[in-house]
Amino acid sequence: SCLCGSAPCLLCGCCPSAKNSTISRLLFTFFLFLGTLVSIIMIIPGVEKELHKLPGFCEGSGSVLGVQTNVDCSSFLGHKAVYRMGFAMAAFFCLFAVLMVCVRSSKDPRAALQNGFWFFKFLVLVGITVGAFYIPDGAFTSVWFYFGVVGSFLFILIQLVLLIDLAHSWSQRWLRNADEGNAKGWYAALCTITFIFYAASIAAVVLLYVYYTKPEGCTEGKAFISINLILCLIVSVVSILPKIQEAQPHSGLLQASLITLYTIYVTWSALANVPTQHCNPTLLLRNSTGSATATEPLTTWWDAPSIVGLVIFILCTLFISLRSSDHPQVNKLMLTEESGAGAGAGQDGTAEEGGVRRAYDNEQDGVSYNYTFFHLCLLLAALYIMMTLTNWYRPDESLQVLRSPWTAVWVKICSSWAGLLLYLWTLVAPLVLPDRDFS
Repeated sequence: SCLCGSAPCLLCGCCPSAKNSTISRLLFTFFLFLGTLVSIIMIIPGVEKELHKLPGFCEGSGSVLGVQTNVDCSSFLGHKAVYRMGFAMAAFFCLFAVLMVCVRSSKDPRAALQNGFWFFKFLVLVGITVGAFYIPDGAFTSVWFYFGVVGSFLFILIQLVLLIDLAHSWSQRWLRNADEGNAKGWYAALCTITFIFYAASIAAVVLLYVYYTKPEGCTEGKAFISINLILCLIVSVVSILPKIQEAQPHSGLLQASLITLYTIYVTWSALANVPTQHCNPTLLLRNSTGSATATEPLTTWWDAPSIVGLVIFILCTLFISLRSSDHPQVNKLMLTEESGAGAGAGQDGTAEEGGVRRAYDNEQDGVSYNYTFFHLCLLLAALYIMMTLTNWYRPDESLQVLRSPWTAVWVKICSSWAGLLLYLWTLVAPLVLPDRDFS
C-alpha cells in the first residue's frame, strides 16, 4: 500500500498507481522536509517568548495545578537546536545508508526496511532527535559546524551535477523539438531564455560590485567577483567553440548561461558571509536565540541568499527523489539506472485485488537507484539545510554569540570554482578522451 507496507491504508484509494521505489524516495524526502520545518520553527525569533506565555510549559512561566516545570525552553531553540536537529537527520540517513549497502533487488530482506515500516522509521527519527538534545554542549556545536561545512560543500557539488544535467536535457529537448516542428519558434525561445539568464547574471554582478565592494578596501570581494566573472566568460566561450560543437552538437550557451547564473548566486552567498561590516551590509552578529547583539543594527533574520538557497534545496531534493536522467554518464555519476530495473515485474500488482494495490514492486530484478547513495545525498542535504538556516554562522566557545567565519566564504567560493571546472570537463571530455562514449 502507499504508506503502511503490508498493512491496509485508507489513503491508498486516493493514491495514483506508482512504483514502490518512487514512493520510498518521496517519503524519505518528506522526513527531511519535516525535520527542516521543525528547524525553521526552532530558529524563528520570538518563539521562546511565545512559549513562555504558556503556563507551566517553560521554566519560570508559572505553574499548572501547583506543578512547576523545570524545562529550559532556550535549550531547544536557536542555532544550538538547529545544529542538533541537523545532527539527528544526518544520523538517521547515515544509519540507513549503512544498512542498505549492497542491496541489489527487492528480494533482499533489507529492501523491506527501505520500502516499508514507515511508522517505525518515524519513531526511530523521533528517538534520535530526542537523544540529540541530550548531547552535552561542550565542543559539540563547534565541531559539528565543520562537519556541516564539508557536507554542504559536497551537496553544492551535487546541485551543480543536477543543474548541468537539467541544462543539457533542456537544450537537447528544445533542439529536438526545433528539428521536428516550428524551428524558428523553438530557436527564438532558446535565445530568449539564454538572454534572460545572461542579463540576470550581468545585473547581479553589477549589484555585487555596488553593495559588497568599496572604492577602498574589500579586496577579497573584488577578487572573488572578478575571478568568477572571468571563469564564467571562459566556459561560455568554450561551449561554442567549433571543436566542442563538433564533439557535442547539443552543447551551447543555454547550459553556460544557467551555470553562470548559479555561479553568480554562489558568489553572492559567499559575499554575504564576509565577516567585515564595511564590505558586507547584511552582516549581523547574533546570539544563540537569534536576537541581535546590542552593538549591532537589527536586520531581517534570513537574508536573501538564505531564502534562495532554501528554495534551491527543496527543488534539488525533490529532483533527487524523482529523477532518472536521459544521459547514461549522468546516471553513472548519480548511481541511478536509466530506467527502473525490472519495471515491468510488478505491473500485474496494480491489477490485483480489483486494482486496490496502488504501489507495485518494480525492483524484483534489480534496484532502480542506489539505496546507499540516495541516503548519503539526503545526509548531505540535511547538513546543507542546517548551515543555510544558521547562515553558516559559527558559535563561539560560550555558545552565546555566532559570527560569520571566513571558512564559510572560502567553502562557497571553492565550490563555485569546482562546479565551473566540472562543467568545463563535461565540455572538453570528448576531446580529451576520444575513445569513450559521451553520447
